[in-house]
Amino acid sequence: MRCADGILYTGSTTDIDRRVKEHNRKKGGRCTRARLPVKLIYKETCLSRSEAQKREHQIKTWSRDKKLALISGNKPALRELSKSRD
Repeated sequence: MRCADGILYTGSTTDIDRRVKEHNRKKGGRCTRARLPVKLIYKETCLSRSEAQKREHQIKTWSRDKKLALISGNKPALRELSKSRD
C-alpha cells in the first residue's frame, strides 16, 4: 500500500479488501495510523500463509526503488536492482 505521505507499506492478509479498510479506519498497523489514507497499489497471491509471510519479509528488506520497480512491472530495473552489491 502507499500511505498518504508516500511511504510504501508491505503486509499480508487473507482478505485484502477488509484489511485496506481496517488500515483506513486506524485499525491497521502503527506505521499506517499516522499516514492515512492508504491505497492498495500492488498485490500478489500466495498458495499458503507461510509462503505469503516469507514473501512479505523478502519485500520488506528491499529498497524503495526495487519495490517501485516491482509495482510498476519494470523487469529490467528489478533485475538490475536485484544484483548483489559487492
